Amino acid sequence: MIKHALLLSALIAAPLAAQTHPAEAVSEDRLKGDVETLVSFGTRHTLSVQDDPKRGIGAAVDWGLAEFKRIGAQCGDCLEVLPVGDTVTGPRIPTPTLVRNAVAIQRGTERPNEVVIVQGHIDSRVTDVMDATSDAPGANDDGSGTALVIEAARVLSGTKYPTTIIYALLSGEEQGLHGGRILADWAEAQGFTVKAVLNNDIVGNSCGKDGYCEPKVVRVFSEGPRADLTDRLRASQTRFGGENDSPGRNLSRWVAGLAENHPDGLQVRQIWRTDRMGRGGDQVPFLQKGYPAIRFSVGVEDYDHQHQDLRTEDGVFYGDTIDEMDFAYLVGVTALNVRALDALARAPMPPKVTVDAAVRVDTELKWAKTAGALTYNVLARRTNETEWRSLAGRMGNSRLVDVIEGGHERGDYLALVDLRGDDWLFGVAACVDEYCSPVASAVPGGAFEPVGKE
Repeated sequence: MIKHALLLSALIAAPLAAQTHPAEAVSEDRLKGDVETLVSFGTRHTLSVQDDPKRGIGAAVDWGLAEFKRIGAQCGDCLEVLPVGDTVTGPRIPTPTLVRNAVAIQRGTERPNEVVIVQGHIDSRVTDVMDATSDAPGANDDGSGTALVIEAARVLSGTKYPTTIIYALLSGEEQGLHGGRILADWAEAQGFTVKAVLNNDIVGNSCGKDGYCEPKVVRVFSEGPRADLTDRLRASQTRFGGENDSPGRNLSRWVAGLAENHPDGLQVRQIWRTDRMGRGGDQVPFLQKGYPAIRFSVGVEDYDHQHQDLRTEDGVFYGDTIDEMDFAYLVGVTALNVRALDALARAPMPPKVTVDAAVRVDTELKWAKTAGALTYNVLARRTNETEWRSLAGRMGNSRLVDVIEGGHERGDYLALVDLRGDDWLFGVAACVDEYCSPVASAVPGGAFEPVGKE
């Protein structure tokens, strides 16, 4: 029995009609005030003092925890606030050191085990990564991301969502991504289903040292081949494709589409690599565990004002100070994150899709019913194309996609597509009302879950 022809034509969620979106409540004054507070701690180096109430990483993390508690108190204790930490040693942490993250959990009302994480790192540094005493204001790197996370909690915490949102301020990033690893390990230990991780690191300036500016663009970095690929899956991708279809890559496409729906806001320039050349961020530990994760960063970096001792040389000032930031730009990145969090927390998980297109003139897609989904959107792109197109109707000729429900060996749904699979890649998004998940590609390793579950 044919259940329905797919009717959805949009890949991403449309904005709420005739309602004020939480993204519109993002405050430039609050963001600036939070960065000013972070800078006031002098240094937030991971190896700095932990027991001084006014200076160092301990004071900064305590402030973050207190701020989350204050926000939670305003919505009837809707946030569970806790430190998530571990004692760490490593190449940049020579003696055992407590690394603490400040975490706030906004539990979902329908699928509390399904989580979306937004994060930035609270620690800072100067030129010498081991200098734990010099002033390291870390205004943009990463006071900007920290302030973004706190502001997201402020504007979203009053809304109830089906999915859980986790707000996280991470320590130890500059010393080796330790806070990201600690949080990823914790998420795994909780048994969470991680739908998406939005890592925000250096999101508060719009011009580079050469004077070139990108005030309307934010970069979103996403991995290509998955970090957790097994040899078996790598061999399967060689035969069936998937090198450009990781969950992180599809999450990046989804965010870019969301931005396009709001042309007055910041637009996304997708960067199809895990991070910047020779550098890394706290999305990496999540990718290594197989969780979909992307990094937001400024359109153009100012290297004179990150990872620098405070000084003036030959008339040039160096240092990551607040006066080098563009807070209107930070508002734009924060608003985009808020829109993404709001839509991801409403949308179902992307389905796990399998494909059969070998030695046949059409393509068969199968997937299991996704909790919370009412409809599904089948999409395709040619193998040399970058973006998805919906198959919810005509594509050039009179090709339609039919979805049949029930009784199938690998799932509850079967889509029959009148396209030859050799020439196309396929994916499916799960939708409820106007909210659709990112696309899950029908390739080896395309599911939004660690490959150990394949």
